[in-house]
Amino acid sequence: MQGVDPVRDVDPAWLPDEAFRPIGTRRTLIRGAGPLVDTVHGEVAGACERFGGRVERDAAPGPFDLVLELAGEDSPEAFTCERNGGCTTVTASGQRGLLYGLFHVVRLGESAFLGQRQRERHAPALDLRMLDHWDNVAVHPVMGQVERGYAGGSLFWEDGRARGELLGRVRAYGRLLAACGINAVTVNNVNVHKTEAHLLTDRIDEVADISRELGRYGIRTHLSVTFAAPMVLGGLPTADPLDEAVQAWWSEATSRVYEAIPGFGGYVVKADSEGQPGPFAYGRSHADGANLLAGALTPYNGTVHWRAFVYDHRQDWRDRTTDRARAAYDHFVPLDGQFAPNVILQVKHGPMDFQVREPVSPLIGAMPRTRLAVETQATQEYTGQQRHVCWLGPMWSEVLRFRPEEGAPVGELARGGLVAVSNVGDDPFWTGHPLAQANLYTFGRLAWQPDANPYRLLDEWIRLTFTPRRSEESARLEAGVYAVLAHSWRTYEKYTAPLGVGWMVQPDHHYGPSVDGYEYSPWGTYHFADRDGIGVDRSVATGTGYAGQYAKPWAEVYESPTTCPDELLLFFHHVSYDHVLRSGKTVIQHMYDTHFEGVEEVEAAQRVWQGLSDLVDPARHARVAERFEEQLRSAREWRDQINSYFFRKSGVADAHGRRIY
Repeated sequence: MQGVDPVRDVDPAWLPDEAFRPIGTRRTLIRGAGPLVDTVHGEVAGACERFGGRVERDAAPGPFDLVLELAGEDSPEAFTCERNGGCTTVTASGQRGLLYGLFHVVRLGESAFLGQRQRERHAPALDLRMLDHWDNVAVHPVMGQVERGYAGGSLFWEDGRARGELLGRVRAYGRLLAACGINAVTVNNVNVHKTEAHLLTDRIDEVADISRELGRYGIRTHLSVTFAAPMVLGGLPTADPLDEAVQAWWSEATSRVYEAIPGFGGYVVKADSEGQPGPFAYGRSHADGANLLAGALTPYNGTVHWRAFVYDHRQDWRDRTTDRARAAYDHFVPLDGQFAPNVILQVKHGPMDFQVREPVSPLIGAMPRTRLAVETQATQEYTGQQRHVCWLGPMWSEVLRFRPEEGAPVGELARGGLVAVSNVGDDPFWTGHPLAQANLYTFGRLAWQPDANPYRLLDEWIRLTFTPRRSEESARLEAGVYAVLAHSWRTYEKYTAPLGVGWMVQPDHHYGPSVDGYEYSPWGTYHFADRDGIGVDRSVATGTGYAGQYAKPWAEVYESPTTCPDELLLFFHHVSYDHVLRSGKTVIQHMYDTHFEGVEEVEAAQRVWQGLSDLVDPARHARVAERFEEQLRSAREWRDQINSYFFRKSGVADAHGRRIY
């Protein structure tokens, strides 16, 4: 980042100056008081300064084109929008609602000021819409500065301290998040190392500096903490959640946090997972551990996010009965109803770990007396690491529309909110790959409205983000970017791991193919390919029983290869290579075909992007073009390694006679 201005010399993503032109050329009235109302005023005033309009504060009624006002009693984040008599009016009862109302008008663009508009109420379906940053304060010898981060260094930390002079960019980041509806951020890694542990106590002032900047746009700050903090920081001999001294330590530490950060959101905890300390060491349950922290946070309306990513990571690969996919359900369903009201159980959307295709976790919908948040991953750990175009909106939408049983969809069952692992770093393009910004935007908008059409949200992001050099070419530009992104998730699935097989990646860094990379490991991530077939038998009748964790009708659907959806077949069943799919193809031919098709689709997308060079900002176009070169190289490697592996394993030739090594 040397030589880069912390705010101005970065890609504006979906908030370019041009997006504010419809507001900036008009006369606006702002009514209300408070820090976020000041933020709204600053946004409008800046637009007017750029484009020649005028903004007034709490003036007498007059001929205004836009009125933004605080009034009424409603949800603090809701707002209404209407247009009558030549005036567009946004009304909100809370300051956040007014801020979101402003960005709603920005999204509408010129259409916000045309004709009549009936009064519409807009409110988020989920109260919490959160990003978890897996950022380390100091550069970790194995994980680097950002664990699973693919967009440069941390936005928040540099050289072991908060960024200081670059906090202006943190403020710009808060603006970016508020513009798509995100309202909470965790600023450090869920794997809390020694340095990061001190953020809770003697380094809380640094968190406060970050929180102050994010708070200008209504973003609440959360902190990942180690369960062993009373021992690591307080010198106690135990972290037993039922120990009175431990309880007192957490109460005192939490009190000091809120003295420094009055609007603090709460704690995120990874406990008894992948070697992290937790209540199991003292014979206590996850509910005991979570409720300890909940008690300390209750006086301040703070929340504990207790992650449900708990499984045996020292599994014997010879053991076919232990199934990592079962773990979260087995651990947590017996605890339903035992968690305090301000505990949110944070559940990964699939039962494994953010693979390109997984079933929805059966834990979601199985704990009616517990607040659950669904956790997704925007940072593309297993989906190309922001070197590949892979827009995840359709995958997330499928999760949010899934019905665990008759009743409400997951979007409504996730009472604790929606969370994503952040894909942002200090890269000038925010997300490393400029088109990966679409994942961040789509996540925020789906968290606001889980049943939204993701393809409409993609259109929305494209219109806001890309301004053609020649206005008459906007349709060609928008169509081209849409063509590159719209089917990119399924393209990635084709050339990597179709039919739900998963995990055929290089160990540790998870980039690129390695079919047997995890096959004989302790991580529980197997495909069980042999000369006769492939897949994991998770049926009740003959397998691990995982399919039985679902309610009807899904338990019945997943139980049999004849009813299981093809896209999840190898996740639930071990089948022969000549097993016939609904398409009429065999499993092995589907493997061959999809891997060849995936590469062809990347080649086609690359050609489309090349054809937009005269319409896209040169720096942005060059970055995407460079990433496409790597994506195509990697896709060809995936194709050749996967096809060759299964040809050699099965002995079945490609029906079309294409080259397989």
